Amino acid sequence: MYILGEQRDKDVEGAFSRYEKYLSENRNLFPSSAYALATSDWYFGFSDHKAPHDSWLEAISISEPSSGSRNEIRTVSIRIKLLSAFHDGFIELEYPEVYEYEINASTLGQGHGDWRYDQFRLNEKDQLIHEIEWASYGLENTWKIVASDVKHRWVPK
Repeated sequence: MYILGEQRDKDVEGAFSRYEKYLSENRNLFPSSAYALATSDWYFGFSDHKAPHDSWLEAISISEPSSGSRNEIRTVSIRIKLLSAFHDGFIELEYPEVYEYEINASTLGQGHGDWRYDQFRLNEKDQLIHEIEWASYGLENTWKIVASDVKHRWVPK
């Protein structure tokens, strides 16, 4: 863990410094789109309209695209649509091939709350892990998506 709530709350500058070093050391292993997001100067900021911080979930879609003569070749894809923090557009995240996912949403009440923090890292198979923390009325919900890559798209309202 590098820049999730626990690490940021203890030492935000040190957390980001360690994360930047991790990204640099693993650059050749990262999927290209995920690496571009993780190293951009805007993605983790709080003031860029395209950044997910403080955005709200509009939709999540999990699908199983298939191929083959009997549609027996199956994959899993996830799409997330967020209302931006400034409510002037939508952020769409697409995970084209998902290997596993976990959604811990035990405290929904009035929705998932704000997208708090997230980070990209690699697992032992060098697959992308995207960890997301939601702030929901003082409690946290967490998502973990292991995928081939993640694509970001900004759609003005």
